[in-house]
Amino acid sequence: MKTNKNYVIDFDSTFTRVEALDVLGEISLANDVDKEKNLREIEELTNQGMMGEISLLDSLEKRLFLLKANKKHLPVLIEKLRKSISTSFVRNKVFFTENSENIYIISNGFKEFIVPIVAEYGIKEENVFANTFEFDIDEKIIGFDRKNVLSQNKGKVEQIKSINLQGEVFVIGDGYTDYEIKASGLASKFYAFTENVERLNVLEKADHITPSLDEFLFMHNMNKVISYPKSRINILLLENIHPDAFKLMKEEGYNIITHSGAMDEDELAEKIKDVSVLGIRSKTQLTKKVLNNANRLIAVGAFCIGTNQIDLDECLKKGVAVFNAPYSNTRSVVELVIGEIILLMRNLPDKIRAMHEGKWSKSADNSYETRGKKLGIIGYGNIGSQLSVVAESIGFDVYYYDVIEKLALGNATKCNSLPELLQKTDIITLHVDGRKENQDLIGDKEFQEMKDGVIFLNLSRGHVVDIDALQEHIISGKIKGVGIDVFPEEPGTNKEKFESPLRNLPNVILTPHIGGSTQEAQVNIGNFVPGKIIDYINTGSTTNSVNFPNLQLPVLENAHRLIHIHRNMPGILAEINRIFASLDINVVGQYLKTNETIGYVITDIDKAYNKTVIKELKGIKNTIWFRVLY
Repeated sequence: MKTNKNYVIDFDSTFTRVEALDVLGEISLANDVDKEKNLREIEELTNQGMMGEISLLDSLEKRLFLLKANKKHLPVLIEKLRKSISTSFVRNKVFFTENSENIYIISNGFKEFIVPIVAEYGIKEENVFANTFEFDIDEKIIGFDRKNVLSQNKGKVEQIKSINLQGEVFVIGDGYTDYEIKASGLASKFYAFTENVERLNVLEKADHITPSLDEFLFMHNMNKVISYPKSRINILLLENIHPDAFKLMKEEGYNIITHSGAMDEDELAEKIKDVSVLGIRSKTQLTKKVLNNANRLIAVGAFCIGTNQIDLDECLKKGVAVFNAPYSNTRSVVELVIGEIILLMRNLPDKIRAMHEGKWSKSADNSYETRGKKLGIIGYGNIGSQLSVVAESIGFDVYYYDVIEKLALGNATKCNSLPELLQKTDIITLHVDGRKENQDLIGDKEFQEMKDGVIFLNLSRGHVVDIDALQEHIISGKIKGVGIDVFPEEPGTNKEKFESPLRNLPNVILTPHIGGSTQEAQVNIGNFVPGKIIDYINTGSTTNSVNFPNLQLPVLENAHRLIHIHRNMPGILAEINRIFASLDINVVGQYLKTNETIGYVITDIDKAYNKTVIKELKGIKNTIWFRVLY
């Protein structure tokens, strides 16, 4: 008789991400004309059996008949199953090796493919209870051992009775048959495993919903790879962030809440209380008031280029890393700029409007080619520099100005001052960032310095242009064409009315902040930002963080990684290492990077360590944030 704690684990959709007989069908029916029809029936029969809607005997009989499988298909199946083991099981292989004496696989599946898989995790064959196939003389699978209790309803209950386990019994599974063990009084608790599949009637019966094995190990304070289950990390995504972002983070195991629009300050201040990661676009304002309520926040993802909607200094003071997507929509903005310049130089906004009003005005007046015209780019960053290359390729003479020394691309000409660029160029386009110093960068004085008949575009930030001054110079005729995508005040949602002094003016293109709003850009952003956040949570790497010191860190095995964020004061690293030394903790590796506000220390230590270290590191004066990564 075995004693202490016993762990009963299901195989299909628990130990593996898949139902083995469904995969077997993909193999055995590969060349069958009715493949798709039969596979759908097999899947439906699997679900009906797992949810208790039909008897397991019926489910097995009907599935095996549809499978038309042979013994030769089993090695192929086993190989596929090896690649389909649940992610959190792979991650926590040590749990199986350390507890192999007390782990039991009880499944309505078949030993022929279960034993080879679980054996690699140290689980003994005698601890595997499952059905067995029957073969004919040609090695076709024709049935199963009907005397085996696991082919019958409540078979798992009968099997547990026959094993006669002593001590506590914990069941981890995804099916109704797993719950029946607890219902019969033979298990202490039933954990509904949802990493791969969720069945509502099973969730309702569970003592605890377990999104991963990490959650189970965390609850039982057992040896685990990561210190805190990802399912307990709450992520709030606002403003219709691309579905790819949701998918990536969901696959990683986080608990995700979405909201279609932006939130105002009061609403966000309330919703952010239990949020660990916030994902926003340009409309949401992450203010000091909001951050004061964000006691669990560790990272913010700006699913856009700019971050002026975020109080970066306050984030830094609270130890919150901010990531954005500085390159993801560059091409989209560049293409819109080029398109608008061509439209404005041909006076097409007015011509298009006239046509819709029934007016035919065929004329070359106020229509010009782009070739040979002088394009002035203010801000030569990612967008400005790529615009420079594209514009030159279609015939523009390109000039640029930036407050930071930037190397010219192609044949572009650098201007030494803003007035020099304003006075030289025929078309002027703004591509500066949203820093406070850029408020009203272009106002009445700057417009007066421009050539008469200039074309002017702003697809950067709304507050960098004095809109009233721009209106005056459009009306006076100084400016002959305008393209504006960003405004000092913008509607919070698509339902709010747009108001601007620039409405209904001649040869003016107004667009609703869509410079980077293409499907391609949103896909790029939806993949880039989650990748950086996931990397930060998993390894501590802060590459491309807007506000944190940038560190790229390796993934570490057989060690624990401790992250200490503190105010940048002298002596803290020495104090950290004094604590390690006093507790006789071996440091495997250590990384430090600072900026003017914070210090970021990552220390890798041996897996066996005195847990007192956590309390002492948290207690160091000027500590902002501490966490055990894994």
